[in-house]
Amino acid sequence: MSLTDSVVYQIYPKSFRDSSGDGVGDLRGIIEKVDYIASLGVDHVWFNPFFPSPGRDNGYDVSDYCAIDPAMGTMEDFDELVAALGEHGICVMLDMVLNHTSTEHKWFQRALAGDPVYQDYYYLLPPKEDGSLPTNWVSKFGGPAWAPFGDTGLYYLCLYDRTQADLNWHNPAVRAEAAGVVNFWRAKGVKDFRFDVINVIGKPLPLQDAPTGTDDRRMYTDGPLVHDYLRELCAASFGQDPEAMTVGEMSSTTVEACAGYSNPANGELSMVFSFHHLKVDYADGAKWTRIPYDFAALKRIIDEWATGMQAGGGWNALFWNNHDQPRAIDRFADPEHYHAESATMLATVIHLLRGTPYVYMGEEIGMTDPAYSSIEDYVDVEARNAYNELTAGGMGAQEAFAIVHSKARDNARTPMQWSAEAPGAGFTSGTPWLRPTNQQTVNVEREEAQGRILPYYRRLIALRKELPIISRGAYAPYLMEHEDVLAYTREHDDSRLMVLCSFRGHDTEVPVPEAFASARILIGNYDGNDRIRSSDELPPVADRLEAGTIRLRPYEAIALLA
Repeated sequence: MSLTDSVVYQIYPKSFRDSSGDGVGDLRGIIEKVDYIASLGVDHVWFNPFFPSPGRDNGYDVSDYCAIDPAMGTMEDFDELVAALGEHGICVMLDMVLNHTSTEHKWFQRALAGDPVYQDYYYLLPPKEDGSLPTNWVSKFGGPAWAPFGDTGLYYLCLYDRTQADLNWHNPAVRAEAAGVVNFWRAKGVKDFRFDVINVIGKPLPLQDAPTGTDDRRMYTDGPLVHDYLRELCAASFGQDPEAMTVGEMSSTTVEACAGYSNPANGELSMVFSFHHLKVDYADGAKWTRIPYDFAALKRIIDEWATGMQAGGGWNALFWNNHDQPRAIDRFADPEHYHAESATMLATVIHLLRGTPYVYMGEEIGMTDPAYSSIEDYVDVEARNAYNELTAGGMGAQEAFAIVHSKARDNARTPMQWSAEAPGAGFTSGTPWLRPTNQQTVNVEREEAQGRILPYYRRLIALRKELPIISRGAYAPYLMEHEDVLAYTREHDDSRLMVLCSFRGHDTEVPVPEAFASARILIGNYDGNDRIRSSDELPPVADRLEAGTIRLRPYEAIALLA
């Protein structure tokens, strides 16, 4: 198993499977579903945090990095889970939230109690001479990025929720603590790690205001020290495991920076997440807006990252969905009229690209955003804050809710839909912590029995392991000006692959170069091509060519192998 032919499955433990009936997912619930996970053919499972946490940010406010949240289970459960996945050759990837701690973490509490050693673990600054906050930075969850540090007169930096205090990575003791956390889990057999918002750990000193009219994120993102700190962390921990696979979540980043983070020669990370392609439905870059997505921009960004990372020797983590994003099928396709076609087309785009594909739980059965009707249906602090800010600014409640409903993180956090059971969708025998809404039509049992989406995902995952052109081939764009189709080619040795994906609900024509006129259809999301298992059975594309063009049906995806 190598980096290039691996596929990662992401599990949000709180929503995957509840074994106890309390409505909240747990480790034993995941153990119950190990056979299902293995049936997908994936090589790694990334788990969102299940460490002790007050839960202000659904586990990303960690109060103890080296323990299991009792609501999720025990350390013995964790050991059993690692072993159960290991029996199928599946590696565990843990989520390391090392930019900030919960304010309930013992380090912050000792700092509050006056211990100068731990006060240097955080960014503690006095107000400016005029009494204003230390900088004009804005929290990513809304409001100022500073909060009062007890009754000391100082403020602590909190780029996210005010209960998430940013760690001072300039302090060597903090960097040693971070390596110690990674090494704790390495000692328990974990080799893979995902690092949350890791490109904001290198904040340049002194912390300064963003100039008027500029984006304050530029003041603390992708600082030059990030590379130094990642190399140090790698050498002190996961870099000692030759088979380790790591991924960094990069906030508001650049291709150049990410090529550096993930180029193997630099000794930092295996790959990176970037989010620019998921901001093409943001008006003027603002998340809490609602506009049609810009297809031309989506194509351009995917191409820029594929081309730029290839040129820079970097490696992309490929994804449409995760726990922080609304479901891509609702954003970029049409699940109402073309559910299976939409889901499988989006999967084709990602799984045949250069990079490592990530499958977020439920994506493989076509789960959609929940049909919520009230802000009270949402739990996430970011969504509720956004709704309150929009309405406080004068927006009507109905419009504000429509915006939040289109972008809320909880859209992806609804429980995994195992069956049509109500109200728990086979996730729980009790009342689920977050309500599913369409489990009657979208669930694992239905997909296993008669679905088109789940078999298609399994085939795509298998193809990456079977064909070097998918796992290692070079990327090149194709038809960048086409208004309906995202297309690209891959090349490896004497093999060539062309991928054609329609993002429209109508037929569209695509020119096929002469070099692919005698190609065969490797996989397609119409006509059962996803179920072909032998290259000898692949149908010729010539059967569908007319005057050098192929007509794609609504949300059709097709890959041609020459």
